[in-house]
Amino acid sequence: MYDPQLVQPMRDELTALGVQELLTPDDVDGAMRQPGTTLVFVNSVCGCAAGSARPGLRLSMLGEKKPDRFVTVFAGMETDATARAREYFKPYRPSSPQIALMKDGQLVKMIQRQDIEGHTPDSVGRALQEAYDANC
Repeated sequence: MYDPQLVQPMRDELTALGVQELLTPDDVDGAMRQPGTTLVFVNSVCGCAAGSARPGLRLSMLGEKKPDRFVTVFAGMETDATARAREYFKPYRPSSPQIALMKDGQLVKMIQRQDIEGHTPDSVGRALQEAYDANC
């Protein structure tokens, strides 16, 4: 587990956008049972989360079409909640960061670390917006 003070600014970057933190497996299950679309952001301390994933998410939220809700788990912090979220992402392997778009509890789009690392926030935001346009 990381130092909570170290990760707080990384949490705040998402919660300031209105992204809801899921801290327990029950929180994750509750979010996944909601009808409609849910974006699940697996937050991380890595550079690609800071440089591309979180800024890309922010950019994607500026468009007209969006998921019904945005939620997040933090890899390396709420390990049980993160593990539960990743159960919904199968057959994809765990990665951090990781962004899943769920529709009625089913995975419809996955963006893995390799889709984020080395990409600009604009390209991550565009990939998310395309997923919103197709599924929201």
